[in-house]
Amino acid sequence: MDQPLPAANTVSRDPSKDAGRGGFICVLWRLKWRIAALVLVLAGVAWGLLRWFAGPEVVVYPVVQAELVRTVVATGHVETPYRVDIGSQITGTVKDVLVEEGQSVREGQPLVALDGTELNSAVVQAEGAVAQADARMRQLRELSRPAAEEAQKQARANLENAQTAFDRANKLAKSGAGTQATLDEATRALNVAMTLSRTAELQVYTTSPGGSDYVIAETQLSQARANLATAHARLGYATITAPRDGVLITRSVERGSVVQAGKTLLVLAPAGAIQLVVQIDEKNLRLLKLGQDAVASADAYPDQRFPASLTYINPSVDITRASVEVKLTVPDPPAYLRQDMTVSVDIAVDRRPDAVVVAARTVHAPTAAAPFVLVARDGRAREQKVRLGLWAGDQVQVLEGLTPGEQVLPVASGVRAGQRIRPVPR
Repeated sequence: MDQPLPAANTVSRDPSKDAGRGGFICVLWRLKWRIAALVLVLAGVAWGLLRWFAGPEVVVYPVVQAELVRTVVATGHVETPYRVDIGSQITGTVKDVLVEEGQSVREGQPLVALDGTELNSAVVQAEGAVAQADARMRQLRELSRPAAEEAQKQARANLENAQTAFDRANKLAKSGAGTQATLDEATRALNVAMTLSRTAELQVYTTSPGGSDYVIAETQLSQARANLATAHARLGYATITAPRDGVLITRSVERGSVVQAGKTLLVLAPAGAIQLVVQIDEKNLRLLKLGQDAVASADAYPDQRFPASLTYINPSVDITRASVEVKLTVPDPPAYLRQDMTVSVDIAVDRRPDAVVVAARTVHAPTAAAPFVLVARDGRAREQKVRLGLWAGDQVQVLEGLTPGEQVLPVASGVRAGQRIRPVPR
């Protein structure tokens, strides 16, 4: 018969006790979290009280001492003081165009060539006329005048012989030894000799400088030379050259075109001084004076600024735009400037060296009789009355009330005078 096995050793647990222990632990955790939350709340309150006591953080602007320049800003374009319209002086057919638009040229450089066939023929014809007139002058000097002088000598000799014969016949007739017929013949011969001598003298005179033949020949030679010079000039017109150094900004001619005298074929912008032409709002006219300095920049090269000087103020106002045209001279124009390029110009109309300057946004009631600013002093915003001077954009000169190094609050901060603040440098 089987015997029962002995019972194993076991530990018995009370479920009610285990449940009580778990609840206690949960209570402890909840208590810790509540304490932590309370600590955080107390810390936040303390921090808020501290911030309330110390005041809000406010961005402040420094008061500085610097040069203050008031400028008038405008836009315009680049332009030479004048432009040269280049055209033909004669009517002709374009043989070749030797330059391109935008090309830099030198004075005397060929630009356009016209067909010069007819003009060359005119030169040859004029040269022949000069040679013929010159030959006529040589003929007078080398042949006509010497022949006239020889004829004059012969006539004078004949006159002397006739005079001698007349004297002899007259003497014989008076003494009765001669006949009247002999005297009459001697008288006639003397008269003929005198006439021939006078004619020879006139012939010499007319072939000498100042004489009619000489003057006619000399005039013909001068006219021929003038015609030759005209022919050469017209032949020169067949090559249109640059009247001076510059840049060709317009070209309106092509090979094969028939051009008329006086028609513009090219436009030249002469090298040298460059001016900026800008329109200024008429409300700023009272601020402008000749000689004022300016700084300009081309819109295509905004980072490259160059100096200019105000040299012209138009005496009239453009009623449609309510603006005044002014011109500024650029003494040393940069190489990148081009005709009609858009530029921006800042004209310095007033300058105050070593001025006490604050940001304009920090000034309260700037147009009132007693403007003021809020200054950060001893942790509070203190009201300080100021006397203002020059306004220049977003900066203003302070004549009285502030010293360099102080810090002022912007109007937009909303801080009241006497309020605690914590300044934060801008």
